[in-house]
Amino acid sequence: MDESGVHEAHGAHVFMDYTGFQSGSSHDGTWMLHHLQQAVSASNLREVHAHVEPFDGSVSPPGFAAVVLIDESHVTAHCYSDRGWLAIDCFTCGGTDPNTLADALHSELLAAIPTLKLMQRTHVPRFLHEG
Repeated sequence: MDESGVHEAHGAHVFMDYTGFQSGSSHDGTWMLHHLQQAVSASNLREVHAHVEPFDGSVSPPGFAAVVLIDESHVTAHCYSDRGWLAIDCFTCGGTDPNTLADALHSELLAAIPTLKLMQRTHVPRFLHEG
């Protein structure tokens, strides 16, 4: 960090943590991946890869990890289904605001699961550099 402590950012990261996410037959990793992809598409971002990995609890805790790689970075969801925890992160660079993705996902999640509780939403500048 320089002496002034002032940097410019070329990107941003939005983190959201939820409780009350009941993963199951209707709200599984495939369902979540679909919603991540819809948010990416609605934000006019370019998806370059998507994958969901379910965890049955035999090696990793039960839940899933879902990721959509975009040419601007990524959008992910991680779930500990036995605890009802869901973490979403939206990371974009350049001129794309990750809050657009986060807002769309948050709305969709609450519409599908009204009992879901947002525990934290944090916005962090990324790719910091000297102007």
